Amino acid sequence: MLLLEKARQLLYYSMYGHVEKLAEEIKKGGASVDGVEAKLWQVPKTLHEDVLGKMSAPPKSDVPVITPNELSEADGFIFGFPTRFGMMSAQFKAFFDSTGGLWRTQQLAGKPAGIFYSTGSQGGGQETTALTAITQLVHHGMIFLPIGYTFGAGMFEMEKVKGGSPYGAGTYAADGSRQPSELELEQAFHQGKHIAPVAKKLKGVA
Repeated sequence: MLLLEKARQLLYYSMYGHVEKLAEEIKKGGASVDGVEAKLWQVPKTLHEDVLGKMSAPPKSDVPVITPNELSEADGFIFGFPTRFGMMSAQFKAFFDSTGGLWRTQQLAGKPAGIFYSTGSQGGGQETTALTAITQLVHHGMIFLPIGYTFGAGMFEMEKVKGGSPYGAGTYAADGSRQPSELELEQAFHQGKHIAPVAKKLKGVA
């Protein structure tokens, strides 16, 4: 997840590193906007180390793990997660499920939020994952910020395999060996750069 402080935070869950690579580029994009401090956070893992080992998951990075209460300190968010059967992963859903206290007091209401994701295949849920994730934002009263078609020609690439959609940046992991392409990373950078000034403007209005 990316948390936008002085504009934004970036939160994510990444088992094999694909979402994390997108998150790093989104952070660069957000930080390229004057007055924006973008910070990376991970949500807590839910699987035991033995299980992760059997799944050949690499060791977690040293990006700090966030707690629900830290969400209220950010001016905006970009949430990233892998897809599981066309929806966000259980790890990220579990984190959202732990934000009931923030929901009761509506501490996140009016704050902007974007979404990015990774799927295993081209028919693996790039858009359904985003669509079903929006329900989490709605119940918190957050403002969903898609990238639309602001990425320009990159949105219409037909010769290369490319994840992402108007909802947000994305990548395909395949069997885990495929890594985000240069074009997918460029779209991720664009997402950070696109959302950051909007978060700044909303903060100024507030």
